[in-house]
Amino acid sequence: MNALNLTPEHIAQYRADGATVVRGAFTPAQMKTLEAGIERNMAEPSALAMVASRPEDPGYFIEDFCNWQRIPEFRDFIFNSPAAEIAGQLMGGHEVRLYHDHLLVKEPKTAAKTPWHQDQPYYNIDGFDNISMWLPVDPVNEQSTLKFVAGTHKQGWLMPRSFMNNEAKWFPEGTLKDLPDIDAHPEQFKILGWALQPGDAVFFHMLTVHAAAGVTGGNRRRVLSVRFIGDDTTHAPRQWRTSPPFPGLAERLAPGAKMETEEFPVLWRAG
Repeated sequence: MNALNLTPEHIAQYRADGATVVRGAFTPAQMKTLEAGIERNMAEPSALAMVASRPEDPGYFIEDFCNWQRIPEFRDFIFNSPAAEIAGQLMGGHEVRLYHDHLLVKEPKTAAKTPWHQDQPYYNIDGFDNISMWLPVDPVNEQSTLKFVAGTHKQGWLMPRSFMNNEAKWFPEGTLKDLPDIDAHPEQFKILGWALQPGDAVFFHMLTVHAAAGVTGGNRRRVLSVRFIGDDTTHAPRQWRTSPPFPGLAERLAPGAKMETEEFPVLWRAG
């Protein structure tokens, strides 16, 4: 392994399956910084924070977005850890920019599932050069980890729906193909998922179909997901509120333009 704990096998798996796990990608000190940032974010949620579990859920699932500019620990981790370089090596290409950060915390006994979906249809970007990192600061067992349907990043866009009500709020009904019923026929798909320890990270394409269950017993699952964009990513303004929204961006950045604004700083360049 090299200094990034990255091998040719990781790169091959990512490009073939749309997801791979990198063990020991981050040091205990980096994880401590990230954990402190997550706790700060939980204590000081932004205006974009949302509860993603129902009132009757015995646990609690909260998400928040785009906090790297106000949470110093997130900024430190994103700019000074090897996350962006790993993303760049997996994607290939010349440049990696930050797209956004995404906090996902499921407290003990949270029953709320994250249903099967792709990420990119919820966003305001086009292009294939993108990657997400999913990094827990708590041990995550195989039951509660993120699961992926291998190869789906190569099969086009599927209909995004609201997680709570399964509504097609973004693209009109019938304009995109619906996801298959993966839970009803899991034997028909190559499903990937890994138990993780702090320092292990999963990297996946924004079109790879993925899902997660709730958390069991007294386990807590605190995760920071960081989204990175590469060479061919361009701005795709939508007529609806994207997740996350970028207020005012459509007035400053033309459709089809590179994401060359201060919200999306360059984190890594090849060579």
